[in-house]
Amino acid sequence: MHAEVQATPLEEVLKSDWGGGKSPFGISWGKLMMWVFILSDAFIFGTFLIVYGAIRTSLGQWPDRGEVFALHLGGTKVPLLLIAIMTFILVSSSGTMALAVRAAYDRNRQRTVRFLFATCLLGLIFVGCQAYEWSKLIHEGLRPWAAPTEAPFFGIAQFGAFFFLITGFHGSHVLSGVIYLSAIAWRVAKGVYEKRGSYEAVEIAGLYWHFVDLVWVFIFNFFYLL
Repeated sequence: MHAEVQATPLEEVLKSDWGGGKSPFGISWGKLMMWVFILSDAFIFGTFLIVYGAIRTSLGQWPDRGEVFALHLGGTKVPLLLIAIMTFILVSSSGTMALAVRAAYDRNRQRTVRFLFATCLLGLIFVGCQAYEWSKLIHEGLRPWAAPTEAPFFGIAQFGAFFFLITGFHGSHVLSGVIYLSAIAWRVAKGVYEKRGSYEAVEIAGLYWHFVDLVWVFIFNFFYLL
């Protein structure tokens, strides 16, 4: 006679580490998908910057960014002034986003909405500054396919192509983030997450926004400074 094999209850199997009843990452599905999106998007931005660096190195001559992105303030030309302001605005928005997440964990709806809208406002100001930067350079003759032959552009069309591609792609992320955060803020104000008993959606939105801010730090350093 064969010994009787006692089956393990299904509940015990699902509770085990390899039973399939747990997330292998210990996080929710929504947060996991946001991380997947962030990683895939990071590869795209990374590819843009790597190709930009390769093209710039191969050409040798490149426009002086201090001259290209200078602003006149009181009759004095200040290099990269607008870019510095934009960077300060976006970094500050990371602070307001962090405060929104903290307020969400405390289940303080009013503070969460307030800081989310503050983040959206800073994001819109950033996009507005970028629109001004684009209009200024377009007025000076820079195009994605061509550049003025005189200084500081020296007819290097690749500069315009990478400028509009990289900053435009990032700017679209900022604008999308503003729309995304506005929708989250509206749902917080309506008490949707209060009824669910979880404000994790605010944290997930924060992951996206911090990623957009971090990407700008790399763009600021690799495109505008180096």
